[in-house]
Amino acid sequence: MSEPAGSGAPTAQPRPTELEDCLRACAVHSGKLVGSLDTRRIALAEQLRQLLALCAEGEDQSPPAPSGAGGLLRRGTKAVGGSMSNKMLDALLAVANKALDCGYDDELNLTLLINDTVLTQRKNSRAGWRLRGRLLEALGLPAAAIGAYERYLELTTEDGFGVRTRVTGLRTAQDRRGELLGVLRRDVPAAASFTERPPTEAWFEGLQAHAAGDWDGAQARLVGALLTMDRIQAPEQDVQEAFSQYLDLATAGHGRPSPEFIETVALFAEQRRNRMRGPLEDPLFGGVEWLTLGEFRNQITGKSICLIANSGKVGESSMGAEIDGYDLVVRFNSYKIDPTHTGKRTDVHVTIHKHGFNWDRPVTTRLVFGGVSGDWKYSLRNRLVPGAQKYLGDESLRWPVRNIGNIGSDAWSGIPTSGFNMLWLLDFLDVSPTLDLIGFDFYESGAYRIDAAMKMPITSVHEYTSEKAWVMERAQSVSGMRISLR
Repeated sequence: MSEPAGSGAPTAQPRPTELEDCLRACAVHSGKLVGSLDTRRIALAEQLRQLLALCAEGEDQSPPAPSGAGGLLRRGTKAVGGSMSNKMLDALLAVANKALDCGYDDELNLTLLINDTVLTQRKNSRAGWRLRGRLLEALGLPAAAIGAYERYLELTTEDGFGVRTRVTGLRTAQDRRGELLGVLRRDVPAAASFTERPPTEAWFEGLQAHAAGDWDGAQARLVGALLTMDRIQAPEQDVQEAFSQYLDLATAGHGRPSPEFIETVALFAEQRRNRMRGPLEDPLFGGVEWLTLGEFRNQITGKSICLIANSGKVGESSMGAEIDGYDLVVRFNSYKIDPTHTGKRTDVHVTIHKHGFNWDRPVTTRLVFGGVSGDWKYSLRNRLVPGAQKYLGDESLRWPVRNIGNIGSDAWSGIPTSGFNMLWLLDFLDVSPTLDLIGFDFYESGAYRIDAAMKMPITSVHEYTSEKAWVMERAQSVSGMRISLR
């Protein structure tokens, strides 16, 4: 059990930090990673390399590089008071996210320093505030994390990352933890005698008493330590580990569980569930009807279908009325609506499970794709908005190219895009008299998305060239922005 974070623990408010100091720390940390075999640290080292290369390209005079930095900070980035470039902001956030993924103390400290720097220079950075919430959670500070997440929500109208649900889950978990501690105070009044002692000391004595067969003495000390940890705001991971160990000890050879103990276990389980994922208002997802592969086939049989790309071309196409003339309009992920150019109808929303853009937009059918069943189910419970869809694709529609087509990575090495999964599925079912693709230039004209998603990179894990070749091999006609497969 580690000691509590204490008064020096980070809060939702950033500490003013100069960019030059941050970059010195990044250069030093880069040197520490040389020769690391940890894959997460290798990924961090690459992001640090790109950041320091950007510094070397800068124009402003920066301080001398620290020993071991290899001279990468010869020139660069004096930006005290808010003059950080967008490139520098993106590079710092990329490093911070990789550092956070590592999860080690040194990397969490680096993430904190970068985050303080970003929010000093860009006080309204949505990415910065979301990163701070995630960091504070990793540091075991849920109350502070809630404050950071709420600042993020104040700055955005598109909660595509499910932050609002996360906040609800954390708040509910904190409430249940408070109830749990209240039950322990009520049921173990002798614990009050041990709440002014260091929690590690009381905990060790409790373990000794339990080993000696004195459960009453052990319970008083263990619960006293738990109450003290709550009072001094110990890191949440330590509190949860202590709760879990206490419950294990309480069930070890002490006869039939009492109703009070059962209540304790139920509260512990509920706060853990809510801490892992936000609660869903309706366990049936707002009365949604699950859609199997066969039922989806029946739904689209005989219908003319158009699939609308999220490309720059679509945003200036003036094809809105023509698009709305199809029987079914299919859109993807973070699509943006401009009735004149894109049309206004969306009948089928196809999205990858990893983000929640447009999940609140009402549609007839929502198909959520994902490669790993457990992650897919987790996302449905966290991101699905009750009442926003009538039909929801079930497990049989989770990953069409791989699971229905049995096309493995040996035949198709890249991760299929949402668009390709859907297009492959429609081609495979072959029940639509018209199957048109509009604006599919595979991002040659850039992306056209809702504002909250525009900063997301066009990922390199997909095989756009192979997908384009697949489409063109099956195209019956190509006319302007329209590719017709039927």
